[in-house]
Amino acid sequence: MMEDRQSSRKKQDSGQAQSSRKEQTGRQEQARETKEAIRVLGRVIRYMAANYKLAVTAVLACIIVSAGATLKGMVFIQSLVDDYIRPLAQQASTGNTAPDFSPLAGALCRMAVLYLIGILAAYAYNRIMVTVSQGTMKRLRVELFTRMESLPIRYFDTHAHGDIMSVYTNDVDTLRQLMSQSVPQVANSAVTLAATAVSMLILNIPLSILTFAMACVMLFATKCLSGKSASHFGKQQN
Repeated sequence: MMEDRQSSRKKQDSGQAQSSRKEQTGRQEQARETKEAIRVLGRVIRYMAANYKLAVTAVLACIIVSAGATLKGMVFIQSLVDDYIRPLAQQASTGNTAPDFSPLAGALCRMAVLYLIGILAAYAYNRIMVTVSQGTMKRLRVELFTRMESLPIRYFDTHAHGDIMSVYTNDVDTLRQLMSQSVPQVANSAVTLAATAVSMLILNIPLSILTFAMACVMLFATKCLSGKSASHFGKQQN
Protein backbone atom coordinates (compact mmCIF):
# COMPACT_ATOMS: atom_id res chain seq x y z
CA MET A 1 0.00 0.00 0.00
CA MET A 2 2.77 2.43 0.90
CA GLU A 3 4.59 1.68 -2.35
CA ASP A 4 1.39 2.31 -4.33
CA ARG A 5 0.85 5.64 -2.59
CA GLN A 6 4.43 6.69 -3.19
CA SER A 7 4.22 5.72 -6.85
CA SER A 8 0.95 7.61 -7.27
CA ARG A 9 2.45 10.67 -5.59
CA LYS A 10 5.46 10.46 -7.87
CA LYS A 11 3.17 10.28 -10.89
CA GLN A 12 1.21 13.28 -9.67
CA ASP A 13 4.39 15.26 -9.03
CA SER A 14 5.79 14.36 -12.43
CA GLY A 15 2.49 15.30 -14.09
CA GLN A 16 2.41 18.63 -12.30
CA ALA A 17 6.02 19.33 -13.23
CA GLN A 18 5.35 18.41 -16.84
CA SER A 19 2.25 20.63 -16.97
CA SER A 20 4.17 23.54 -15.45
CA ARG A 21 6.94 23.08 -18.01
CA LYS A 22 4.39 23.03 -20.81
CA GLU A 23 2.73 26.14 -19.43
CA GLN A 24 6.06 27.93 -19.22
CA THR A 25 6.92 26.83 -22.75
CA GLY A 26 3.56 28.09 -23.98
CA ARG A 27 4.14 31.47 -22.38
CA GLN A 28 7.60 31.70 -23.94
CA GLU A 29 6.22 30.80 -27.36
CA GLN A 30 3.43 33.36 -26.98
CA ALA A 31 5.92 36.06 -26.02
CA ARG A 32 8.16 35.08 -28.93
CA GLU A 33 5.25 35.24 -31.37
CA THR A 34 4.25 38.65 -30.04
CA LYS A 35 7.77 40.01 -30.50
CA GLU A 36 7.94 38.55 -33.98
CA ALA A 37 4.58 40.09 -34.92
CA ILE A 38 5.72 43.51 -33.66
CA ARG A 39 8.98 43.19 -35.60
CA VAL A 40 7.15 42.24 -38.82
CA LEU A 41 4.67 45.10 -38.36
CA GLY A 42 7.50 47.60 -37.95
CA ARG A 43 9.22 46.22 -41.04
CA VAL A 44 6.01 46.53 -43.09
CA ILE A 45 5.47 50.12 -41.93
CA ARG A 46 9.07 51.07 -42.82
CA TYR A 47 8.70 49.45 -46.23
CA MET A 48 5.42 51.27 -46.82
CA ALA A 49 6.77 54.64 -45.70
CA ALA A 50 9.91 54.38 -47.83
CA ASN A 51 8.27 55.88 -50.94
CA TYR A 52 5.23 57.53 -49.34
CA LYS A 53 6.64 59.65 -46.52
CA LEU A 54 4.41 62.64 -47.26
CA ALA A 55 1.30 60.47 -47.61
CA VAL A 56 2.01 58.61 -44.38
CA THR A 57 2.51 61.93 -42.59
CA ALA A 58 -0.83 63.15 -43.93
CA VAL A 59 -2.48 59.92 -42.78
CA LEU A 60 -1.12 60.37 -39.24
CA ALA A 61 -2.33 63.98 -39.17
CA CYS A 62 -5.81 62.95 -40.34
CA ILE A 63 -5.92 60.17 -37.74
CA ILE A 64 -5.07 62.64 -34.98
CA VAL A 65 -7.78 65.04 -36.21
CA SER A 66 -10.37 62.25 -36.42
CA ALA A 67 -9.52 60.92 -32.96
CA GLY A 68 -9.57 64.42 -31.50
CA ALA A 69 -13.00 65.11 -32.99
CA THR A 70 -14.34 61.85 -31.56
CA LEU A 71 -12.90 62.59 -28.12
CA LYS A 72 -14.22 66.16 -28.16
CA GLY A 73 -17.68 64.82 -28.90
CA MET A 74 -17.45 62.50 -25.90
CA VAL A 75 -16.33 65.29 -23.58
CA PHE A 76 -18.99 67.65 -24.94
CA ILE A 77 -21.70 65.71 -23.11
CA GLN A 78 -20.43 67.02 -19.77
CA SER A 79 -20.28 70.58 -21.07
CA LEU A 80 -23.72 70.19 -22.63
CA VAL A 81 -25.31 69.28 -19.31
CA ASP A 82 -23.39 71.64 -17.03
CA ASP A 83 -23.14 74.74 -19.23
CA TYR A 84 -26.33 74.66 -21.28
CA ILE A 85 -29.05 72.27 -20.10
CA ARG A 86 -28.88 73.07 -16.38
CA PRO A 87 -28.99 76.89 -16.89
CA LEU A 88 -31.93 76.46 -19.25
CA ALA A 89 -33.70 74.28 -16.71
CA GLN A 90 -33.12 76.89 -13.99
CA GLN A 91 -34.48 79.64 -16.25
CA ALA A 92 -37.56 77.55 -17.03
CA SER A 93 -38.15 76.75 -13.34
CA THR A 94 -38.03 80.40 -12.24
CA GLY A 95 -40.41 81.50 -14.97
CA ASN A 96 -39.20 85.09 -14.84
CA THR A 97 -37.50 85.05 -18.23
CA ALA A 98 -37.96 82.93 -21.31
CA PRO A 99 -35.18 80.37 -21.85
CA ASP A 100 -32.54 81.49 -24.34
CA PHE A 101 -31.64 78.57 -26.60
CA SER A 102 -29.17 80.50 -28.77
CA PRO A 103 -26.03 79.44 -26.78
CA LEU A 104 -27.13 75.79 -26.97
CA ALA A 105 -27.82 76.09 -30.69
CA GLY A 106 -24.40 77.67 -31.25
CA ALA A 107 -22.67 74.90 -29.32
CA LEU A 108 -24.54 72.22 -31.27
CA CYS A 109 -23.57 73.89 -34.53
CA ARG A 110 -19.91 73.98 -33.49
CA MET A 111 -20.06 70.31 -32.56
CA ALA A 112 -21.70 69.48 -35.89
CA VAL A 113 -18.84 71.24 -37.69
CA LEU A 114 -16.31 69.39 -35.55
CA TYR A 115 -17.94 66.04 -36.29
CA LEU A 116 -17.96 66.92 -40.00
CA ILE A 117 -14.23 67.66 -39.83
CA GLY A 118 -13.68 64.30 -38.11
CA ILE A 119 -15.67 62.47 -40.79
CA LEU A 120 -13.74 64.20 -43.57
CA ALA A 121 -10.43 63.38 -41.85
CA ALA A 122 -11.43 59.72 -41.52
CA TYR A 123 -12.44 59.59 -45.18
CA ALA A 124 -9.17 61.30 -46.17
CA TYR A 125 -6.84 58.91 -44.35
CA ASN A 126 -8.76 55.86 -45.60
CA ARG A 127 -8.62 57.16 -49.15
CA ILE A 128 -4.91 57.96 -48.90
CA MET A 129 -4.18 54.54 -47.43
CA VAL A 130 -5.87 52.89 -50.42
CA THR A 131 -3.47 54.70 -52.76
CA VAL A 132 -0.47 53.94 -50.55
CA SER A 133 -1.35 50.25 -50.18
CA GLN A 134 -1.97 49.76 -53.91
CA GLY A 135 1.28 51.49 -54.84
CA THR A 136 3.21 49.51 -52.25
CA MET A 137 1.70 46.24 -53.48
CA LYS A 138 2.69 47.07 -57.06
CA ARG A 139 6.24 47.76 -55.94
CA LEU A 140 6.30 44.56 -53.88
CA ARG A 141 5.05 42.41 -56.78
CA VAL A 142 7.66 43.91 -59.11
CA GLU A 143 10.43 43.18 -56.59
CA LEU A 144 9.14 39.64 -56.09
CA PHE A 145 9.05 39.00 -59.83
CA THR A 146 12.55 40.46 -60.26
CA ARG A 147 13.80 38.27 -57.42
CA MET A 148 12.21 35.13 -58.85
CA GLU A 149 13.76 35.79 -62.25
CA SER A 150 17.18 35.43 -60.64
CA LEU A 151 16.35 32.11 -58.95
CA PRO A 152 17.67 28.88 -60.45
CA ILE A 153 15.37 26.46 -62.26
CA ARG A 154 15.86 24.00 -59.40
CA TYR A 155 13.71 26.27 -57.19
CA PHE A 156 10.73 26.00 -59.54
CA ASP A 157 11.18 22.25 -59.87
CA THR A 158 11.17 21.73 -56.09
CA HIS A 159 8.22 24.04 -55.30
CA ALA A 160 4.63 23.63 -56.39
CA HIS A 161 3.37 26.17 -58.89
CA GLY A 162 0.36 26.92 -56.67
CA ASP A 163 2.63 27.80 -53.75
CA ILE A 164 4.63 30.16 -55.94
CA MET A 165 1.53 31.88 -57.28
CA SER A 166 0.02 32.19 -53.81
CA VAL A 167 2.92 34.47 -52.89
CA TYR A 168 1.71 36.95 -55.52
CA THR A 169 -1.98 36.56 -54.70
CA ASN A 170 -2.85 35.48 -51.15
CA ASP A 171 0.26 36.68 -49.31
CA VAL A 172 0.41 40.04 -51.05
CA ASP A 173 -3.34 40.54 -50.59
CA THR A 174 -2.93 39.85 -46.87
CA LEU A 175 -0.26 42.55 -46.71
CA ARG A 176 -2.58 44.91 -48.58
CA GLN A 177 -5.30 44.40 -45.98
CA LEU A 178 -2.73 44.95 -43.25
CA MET A 179 -1.58 48.24 -44.77
CA SER A 180 -4.96 49.65 -45.80
CA GLN A 181 -7.04 48.55 -42.78
CA SER A 182 -5.11 47.18 -39.81
CA VAL A 183 -2.33 49.78 -39.61
CA PRO A 184 -4.70 52.80 -39.69
CA GLN A 185 -7.02 51.15 -37.16
CA VAL A 186 -4.14 50.43 -34.79
CA ALA A 187 -2.87 54.01 -35.11
CA ASN A 188 -6.36 55.44 -34.60
CA SER A 189 -6.96 53.25 -31.55
CA ALA A 190 -3.59 54.21 -30.05
CA VAL A 191 -4.20 57.95 -30.52
CA THR A 192 -7.75 57.67 -29.15
CA LEU A 193 -6.55 55.69 -26.14
CA ALA A 194 -3.81 58.21 -25.34
CA ALA A 195 -6.16 61.17 -25.71
CA THR A 196 -8.80 59.47 -23.58
CA ALA A 197 -6.27 58.76 -20.84
CA VAL A 198 -5.15 62.39 -20.81
CA SER A 199 -8.73 63.68 -20.69
CA MET A 200 -9.55 61.29 -17.84
CA LEU A 201 -6.61 62.59 -15.83
CA ILE A 202 -7.70 66.16 -16.48
CA LEU A 203 -11.28 65.50 -15.36
CA ASN A 204 -10.64 63.36 -12.27
CA ILE A 205 -7.27 61.99 -11.17
CA PRO A 206 -8.40 59.53 -8.43
CA LEU A 207 -11.02 57.88 -10.63
CA SER A 208 -8.54 57.72 -13.49
CA ILE A 209 -5.96 55.97 -11.31
CA LEU A 210 -8.62 53.51 -10.15
CA THR A 211 -9.63 52.82 -13.75
CA PHE A 212 -6.02 52.23 -14.82
CA ALA A 213 -5.47 49.89 -11.87
CA MET A 214 -8.54 47.83 -12.72
CA ALA A 215 -7.46 47.69 -16.36
CA CYS A 216 -4.07 46.33 -15.29
CA VAL A 217 -5.79 43.71 -13.12
CA MET A 218 -7.97 42.67 -16.05
CA LEU A 219 -4.97 42.40 -18.35
CA PHE A 220 -3.06 40.30 -15.82
CA ALA A 221 -6.03 37.99 -15.27
CA THR A 222 -6.56 37.62 -19.01
CA LYS A 223 -2.89 36.78 -19.54
CA CYS A 224 -2.94 34.13 -16.80
CA LEU A 225 -6.17 32.56 -18.02
CA SER A 226 -5.05 32.51 -21.64
CA GLY A 227 -1.77 30.81 -20.70
CA LYS A 228 -3.54 28.13 -18.67
CA SER A 229 -6.20 27.59 -21.32
CA ALA A 230 -3.49 27.06 -23.93
CA SER A 231 -1.79 24.41 -21.79
CA HIS A 232 -5.09 22.65 -21.07
CA PHE A 233 -5.99 22.75 -24.75
CA GLY A 234 -2.66 21.09 -25.53
CA LYS A 235 -3.38 18.38 -22.97
CA GLN A 236 -6.80 17.80 -24.48
CA GLN A 237 -5.33 17.43 -27.94
CA ASN A 238 -2.76 14.96 -26.66
